[in-house]
Amino acid sequence: MHQKLIIDKISSILDATDRSHDGKLTELLDGARRIFVSGAGRSKLVGNFFAMRLVHAGYDVSVVGEIVTPSIKNGDLLIIISGSGETEQLIAFTKSAKKVGAKIILISAKSSSTIGDMADAVFAIGTAEQYGKVVGMPMGTVFELSTLVFLEAVISHIIHEKGIPEEIMRERHANLE
Repeated sequence: MHQKLIIDKISSILDATDRSHDGKLTELLDGARRIFVSGAGRSKLVGNFFAMRLVHAGYDVSVVGEIVTPSIKNGDLLIIISGSGETEQLIAFTKSAKKVGAKIILISAKSSSTIGDMADAVFAIGTAEQYGKVVGMPMGTVFELSTLVFLEAVISHIIHEKGIPEEIMRERHANLE
């Protein structure tokens, strides 16, 4: 019962998400010198999944907050994953990136927010009305799971569009685990 509830909710969110997002996001990724991914809490974990897959697809990617993350510069792209677009730490990251001329993308449940107002592009996952209280999916679960599936679909789009074989992706996978 609960599996069906979760799958049905995620499906409804993704059905309401703009179908052109994957192509537009791919264009922005391809136009970036380097890519930086950030989020807070579980959204950061979703960002980590996405960052890893981008590395497998051949992009130069860093996760914000890691000790080896370089400084962001003009020509780079910062991807912020935030359901609200209002997380203070992520607002500060956005301001810093904007100051040096980096492009900013927000992936969010809301099309308008503090971070969204500073971003070069906002990718709303579903519609704001779909994020009310959902029994069995508390505290942001709907956004995080929908965003995870959306971003995996973006990776699928990229690898199919560019013809990246799984063998090449495996060669890029960490071998010190």
